[in-house]
Amino acid sequence: MKTGWIGDVLSGDLDHQSVELKGWVHRSRGSNKMRFVVLRDSTGTIQCVVKRDVVGDEMFEDVKSALIESSLIFRGNVLPTDREHGHEIQVESVEIVGPVNPETPYPITQSVMDVDNLSENAFLLDNRHLYLRTERMTQMLKIRSSVFGAIHQYFRNHDFIEYQAPNFVAGAVEGGSTLFEVPYFPTEENPDRKAYLTQSWQLYAEAAMPALERLYTIAPSFRAEKSRTTRHLSEFWHAEMEIAWAGNNDVMEHGEAVVRKIAQTVLDEREKELSSLGRDLELITRYADNPYPRIRYDEAVETLQKMGVEIEWGQDLDYSKEKILTQDFEVPHFLTHYPKVAKPFYHRVDPDDEKYVLCHDLLAPEGYGEIIGGGERTWSEDEILKRIDEEGTPREPYQFYIDVRTYGGVPHGGFGLGVDRVCAWLAGADHIREVIPFPRDSRRVYP
Repeated sequence: MKTGWIGDVLSGDLDHQSVELKGWVHRSRGSNKMRFVVLRDSTGTIQCVVKRDVVGDEMFEDVKSALIESSLIFRGNVLPTDREHGHEIQVESVEIVGPVNPETPYPITQSVMDVDNLSENAFLLDNRHLYLRTERMTQMLKIRSSVFGAIHQYFRNHDFIEYQAPNFVAGAVEGGSTLFEVPYFPTEENPDRKAYLTQSWQLYAEAAMPALERLYTIAPSFRAEKSRTTRHLSEFWHAEMEIAWAGNNDVMEHGEAVVRKIAQTVLDEREKELSSLGRDLELITRYADNPYPRIRYDEAVETLQKMGVEIEWGQDLDYSKEKILTQDFEVPHFLTHYPKVAKPFYHRVDPDDEKYVLCHDLLAPEGYGEIIGGGERTWSEDEILKRIDEEGTPREPYQFYIDVRTYGGVPHGGFGLGVDRVCAWLAGADHIREVIPFPRDSRRVYP
């Protein structure tokens, strides 16, 4: 008897063989003589036929009383069938492993799932630990796994070294208002000592850039934003890279290539899940196969103004403007050369026009907006000191960052990719919460 996965059975490789399947009750129906149990595991679902005159009274009664999400082991024969699953198991013996108490049945019922907006359902969010077992969440998590795998594969295939940075930091990368402040081991000299949860790996990656030259990470980042949008999380997953001897164009080439790699990998590995979610596979193919155009910030502002959007030169583009700008995009577009006034000190000023910095955002179509932010870094000591002082930023927390330029600074750049946003975009999710196991935002830290 072969112990296998349901997916192995559904493939047809085990037809007319004896198998042992371990899983959970997805559905159950029948009479006092025969039960039809749909068993699920991580690879799929299959119907198992349990007959009283085959398994005996005791086993049959155990199966009959096994509620949804009870865990059990079926042993029996695989038969092809023209019914729903294409195969079924004629059960010969049953072992109940984890019964569900009838006084506390599994709460994620079909009526709970039949709502217009699953991502806003408070009951499902409160019971996230159980909601993960649903077919929809299982599909999302499998797509997510393929996205993470594609990122690792891309960077390792291009000779990048995986490198980790601390989550407790002394200063900000983005705006200080979005920092999570943490009490941090007070000292006599500093009884109110504070640290912050990192917003990005970038500053510490730049410190390692002269050692490794090509480096990347996938790690959580934290933003204390109170934004209640479909795109924001307080804790999110960041794929970031840094590369020496490179400028803005070099960084964009890697950004485009990694996103196209992700799209192709999801197509190759998760076609079944995408189709089940109702995703148009032709769209994903387009994102994988076609080049991503580049437009400058000025062109984007002009386009928005012609569309009747109120925006002044020098303003950053918030999501509402990104959504309008991208509504006619067929593939992601790079938006480059933002005004210096709109970006932090670490973006290098364009030597050809000091009003701009050498940076870029990658905007995804279908209303998903920014998925990558990056650019060329301010890499000389004189320039970084000038930029820090211009912004009125204290030098002390960034002295290690300045030292990178003091001791052999070189042109370099990098980007940060919002992994959860990419997952939501490729899966066609209505909300970023749909593609992460336990979402954290300004309203939720449980379960």
